[in-house]
Amino acid sequence: MGILNVTPDSFADGGRYVDHTLALEYAKEMLDSGASIIDVGGESTRPGANTISAAEELERVLPIVQALVLHGALVSIDTSKATVMTACSKAGAQLINDVRALREPGALAAAAASEATICLMHMKGDPSTMQNVPHYANVSDEVIDFLRARIAACVHAGINRERLLVDPGFGFGKSLQHNLTLLRELSSLEVLGLPLVVGLSRKSMLATLTGRGVEERLAGSLALVLASLEGGARIIRTHDVAETVDALKVWAAFRGG
Repeated sequence: MGILNVTPDSFADGGRYVDHTLALEYAKEMLDSGASIIDVGGESTRPGANTISAAEELERVLPIVQALVLHGALVSIDTSKATVMTACSKAGAQLINDVRALREPGALAAAAASEATICLMHMKGDPSTMQNVPHYANVSDEVIDFLRARIAACVHAGINRERLLVDPGFGFGKSLQHNLTLLRELSSLEVLGLPLVVGLSRKSMLATLTGRGVEERLAGSLALVLASLEGGARIIRTHDVAETVDALKVWAAFRGG
């Protein structure tokens, strides 16, 4: 899953692809490099980020989604807003990737009314406050309990389990030690019985572990990819598609196919 942020303030590439022509060129580059999915986001969810209106978010993402669908790409829309979900799924987006796990007003109904696959992510708090001293008694258990409850809410709303994916939400309301523990215990999420999406690309935990800036975290990101694959991840969300595809090929060969 290649990340396409058409935002001015995302942590890794904010402002780089706000121009729609540049955004589409970059998306096509990721597809050529081996991305299976392009995840289009119009609102930053970095720690401390503020929300924007649905109208502004749609202005950023809808033309990109429409163009990529016409190009034949499998498109994911990274949003928590019901109106954005509805418009983008009608435009052909086949996956809704929601960091708030369909908890915003109208989001559950909008997702149910679409035909899209849905990724439910765990986040403690919201982006503006989530990194203010997060606390867990047991991070893996709490993530599992939260996702299990959101899966039940989806099923109750008429969404077939076969449409669901889960994401433990690395870096979303979690300290470095929470992230490392969750990564070590990633296979425990298999109890949910759904495909696992993992996004660890260039995250701030790598700044703490390596001391490197955002543009210098490729090696660390790939190490985290391999660890997540060992834990059962099936979809890898990344800024660095070509390099991640190479790592996946080598890991698959090592594992026997």
